[in-house]
Amino acid sequence: MPTKAMFLMIKQALQKPFTNPFPVKHAPVNVTALIEKVQKGEVKIHPPVPVPEDFRGKIHYDPERCIGCRFCITVCPADAMEWIPELRKIRHYVSRCMFCALCVDVCPGKKFPGEEKAVKALAISEDFLLADYDKYSDNLIEEPPEAKEKGL
Repeated sequence: MPTKAMFLMIKQALQKPFTNPFPVKHAPVNVTALIEKVQKGEVKIHPPVPVPEDFRGKIHYDPERCIGCRFCITVCPADAMEWIPELRKIRHYVSRCMFCALCVDVCPGKKFPGEEKAVKALAISEDFLLADYDKYSDNLIEEPPEAKEKGL
């Protein structure tokens, strides 16, 4: 007797996969040689899957636009924002972030002379390649450059 699980498996088997295919048909022995062949035009690679319209990727932080209101820290459910009192700016830990974008929604931003509207200090990007061996690497922490220079 067919069950719901059987129908679901058949349905999923007939659907197009959502994953990105590997860039080439078979895994290469030498990746550097493969890249050289691609650059010469000897090998074609699969194009990447396009990012959906409402995709919530890595959140970028522009310290020049930050007014220090700390609304983002207040609304962040993952506790991914940290206040740097010496600079009156924030540090965003991407490795803790759950990409809900609440911080982007509440950010009032800053209006520079000559601009019609204030631009937010936090913005959602299309970056999704966030894998790293170190959760405290520069790729996974968004902070003002002064914080790195002063060691804050």
